[in-house]
Amino acid sequence: MKKTTAILVEDNSLALEMLYNDITNNHQEIEIIDTAKSVVEAAKILRKNEPDILFLDIMLGDGTGFDILEIFPNLKSKIIFVTASDAYAIRAFKFSAIDYILKPYSDTDLKIAIEKAQQQLQPGNEQLNVLKQAITTPNSKLEKISLHTSEKIIVVNIGDIIRCKSDNNYTTFYFNKGSKILVSKTLKFYADLLKEVGFVRVHQSHLINKKYIKEFIKSDGGYLILTDNSNVPVSVRKRAEVLEILNSY
Repeated sequence: MKKTTAILVEDNSLALEMLYNDITNNHQEIEIIDTAKSVVEAAKILRKNEPDILFLDIMLGDGTGFDILEIFPNLKSKIIFVTASDAYAIRAFKFSAIDYILKPYSDTDLKIAIEKAQQQLQPGNEQLNVLKQAITTPNSKLEKISLHTSEKIIVVNIGDIIRCKSDNNYTTFYFNKGSKILVSKTLKFYADLLKEVGFVRVHQSHLINKKYIKEFIKSDGGYLILTDNSNVPVSVRKRAEVLEILNSY
């Protein structure tokens, strides 16, 4: 059986050795054909060999992993990002819906990442742009998010999202032009992610973009009318927060 080829790009010698050994010892189906510690070194290698999987660190001594991907925009290798434990990095990967291995990783983390890569998962250019913006300008207000559907990954403008509704382990996104997208992640995941960009969870099943609030009706337990004329219930414990939002306008 033909082995899956891999190239490792990591500027920390100890981290590179650990990753090399972990793959060699525990994932015999992977053949490491080369390693690199810099953008320049990686570029030289990739001009000669294109691996099935590219293990790519983000921050390198002479640039970033994104620089490598910009040098090779048509690279067909499946990307597995390997990144240090950093709050901004985690946030960035969640916004871009790109999988990654977080240092220090477990062999289970590595195994899952390899399996996903072997299943032909490859981030698109738009996803990479979202990730790059989130990592290189961590303090800026993010404008886009990548959403996984059952068929594809869609990059959308956060400002176009009116509300999100929970359906068990799924979430439906509703947009200002009337469209909607169903994704296979929980509402809690997006509530935690989007709270810093103007979203508030007003009910166990509802997350709303504050800028689309039209009215708050106090009767019948309390509910919001949004600009798309949808009615969203407000839980008792969230009423004070909603009133505070409305009074701030």
